Amino acid sequence: MDPALLTDPFGGYGKLREQGPVVRGRLFDDSPIWFVTRFEEVREVLRDQRFVNNPAAAAAGPGEDPLSRMMDILGFPEHLRVYLAGSILNCDAPDHTRLRRLVSRAFTARKITDLRPRVEEIAEDLLARLPEHAEDGVVDLIQHFAYPLPITVICELVGIAEADRPQWREWGADLISLEPDRLSRAFPVMIDHIHELIRERRGSLTDDLLSELIRAHDDDGSRLSDVEMVTMVLTLVLAGHETTAHLISNGTAALLTHPDQLGLVQADPGLLPRAVHELMRWCGPVQATQLRHATEDVDVAGTRINKGDSVQLILVSANYDPRHYTDPERLDVTRHPAGHAENHVGFGHGMHYCLGATLARQEAEVAFGRLLARYPGISLAVEPDALERVPLPGNWRLARLPVRLS
Repeated sequence: MDPALLTDPFGGYGKLREQGPVVRGRLFDDSPIWFVTRFEEVREVLRDQRFVNNPAAAAAGPGEDPLSRMMDILGFPEHLRVYLAGSILNCDAPDHTRLRRLVSRAFTARKITDLRPRVEEIAEDLLARLPEHAEDGVVDLIQHFAYPLPITVICELVGIAEADRPQWREWGADLISLEPDRLSRAFPVMIDHIHELIRERRGSLTDDLLSELIRAHDDDGSRLSDVEMVTMVLTLVLAGHETTAHLISNGTAALLTHPDQLGLVQADPGLLPRAVHELMRWCGPVQATQLRHATEDVDVAGTRINKGDSVQLILVSANYDPRHYTDPERLDVTRHPAGHAENHVGFGHGMHYCLGATLARQEAEVAFGRLLARYPGISLAVEPDALERVPLPGNWRLARLPVRLS
């Protein structure tokens, strides 16, 4: 929470990384935690199933569940806590496997490829309307492009009506704010909304993902409970647009402040898949994972982590680890070989690897490609140092991205 760390997590977490691969620290509530900081060790823990997402499965004793402590601090109503604790993000095998299987068909490489023409259509429509939003020649690319693109895509995929999408964006902002007043106001309304959405859709099932979840629930309640269905919708819609929007905005800002790299992408659009990987490494929006919890005593890089201990994996320090990358602080859109396995941990690793990573990469490729093709003279409307960031721990987000289109 230190302002200096929020301002420069790259340098701050880099200092931790050079102290050691596993460093002792404290959470926001002053409870102890282990930070894992280096590339190889981060990947090792991410694929080690002795570390789990569900804190109750690893708690060494009563009152030692950090998720419960966090909900206490944030003032979550008791009757709504099950929706947060029951998320796919907070469960492990076999429940995680069961839930992931229910939705994974919508995110296969084939499905995402088939979706690409629609993503391109949405992007072109948004780009065509950008000049309408300009004030004195300046337009906020986050508000009018980086956010609307992924939220439109994921809402169409899940089955959220167009009229409800602005409300979802507001709810997303409330939830990530970590402000108790905003959370306590938004979360109950959001849960009620999803319940109502399910009731309405059950009367007229279609081919969207929500209808598939309803069918799975109604055919066999053991495959998907009421709570799990609500939390799945909540997770898919919020995770499906929040991080992608900031990958697009962060990446655009990075390219506009590195004209040599911008020129490479403009000269060869075939570089876009490699460029997206590099931008995810260099300025990805998520800089640390949610907590993992040791289910037994584990040795990581010579450090003993006891059963019940909490661990946080620092993706930003891993993605800048000089033991793994040559000149890691340099943005290089040619860094990642074409067609090779992912060479960063921006989307995680192991069992909890981001379900929507293929879709996010495609949306980013389309966003950068179409934006630069339609507005090749685009430039920042402010000095790079004047770009305002959202002071959110573990995240790298711009509050707005003012640009001139030509």
